[in-house]
Order: sequence, then C-alpha cells, then structure tokens
Amino acid sequence: MKQETMVIRPMNVTDIDAVYEIETQSFATPWLKESFHNELTQNHFAKYLVVEFDRQIIGYCGLWIIMDEAQVTNIAVLPAFRGNKIGETLLRQAIGVAKEYGAGKISLEVRVSNHVAQSLYKKLGFQPGGIRKRYYTDNGEDALVMWVGLK
Repeated sequence: MKQETMVIRPMNVTDIDAVYEIETQSFATPWLKESFHNELTQNHFAKYLVVEFDRQIIGYCGLWIIMDEAQVTNIAVLPAFRGNKIGETLLRQAIGVAKEYGAGKISLEVRVSNHVAQSLYKKLGFQPGGIRKRYYTDNGEDALVMWVGLK
C-alpha cells in the first residue's frame, strides 16, 4: 500500500457511517453514531480527520483543541489496513492540526495493555504522564496518560 495513494482530509457528517464501522471493529465500547454527529456539528473544540484509500475511509482521528492544549479523543484504522503506518501518518497529521490551532501540547489515553499503540506514541515523542485508574468501562482497565510538547 503506497501512502501517496492515501488522502487525509477533514471528516464530515457523510463520513459517520464509515467511521462508525471502524469504531465498532476497533473498540470494545464504541462511540455511538450520534456522538460523532454531535462532535462534528455541536463541539467547536473538535477536529476530526479521516484517511481514504481508493475512496474508502480506512481510518480516522479525533482531537479536542482547547486553548493551548489538544487531546486525542480517538484514533483507529480498519483491522485489514493496520501495520502499514497509516495510524502513524494520521497521528502526525493530527499533531499538525493541533499546532495550526496553537496547541502547545497534546495528550491521549491508551490502555495499559496496548503496547503496540504505546510504541507508536513513544515514537512520536509522547511520554507517560500518569495513570487513570479503571478508566475503561468494559473491563475496568487502567489508562496510561501520555503527553508530548509541540513547540
């Protein structure tokens, strides 16, 4: 898969069904379609990106940018497309968006057991910053909070 054949663009409401499909294939407790709709239409802090390959949405990433801080709300790639650096490319683009909007740092939560994702985040400069106990409602797993400065 060639990255030059991928397109990363802002998400719009017509993308919600495809993003929801990625969400349900990626997370034990997926967001509802209505949550994505509200993010795009009601939350002026929210910025969402999608990745298209051959006109199919194969990944997405959400951010909240409040003042000088950004928070990754979610990031996922369809299972069939994982392992091709799509998540890395998407997260790099999202970091660029956060910088454009003046964020000086960005954070995210990741399951303590998700070493693959943690490895990606560390590659992009994220460092552990704390633990949110019993953060994940499906099994009570802790979340590792990770941060990176953007300036």
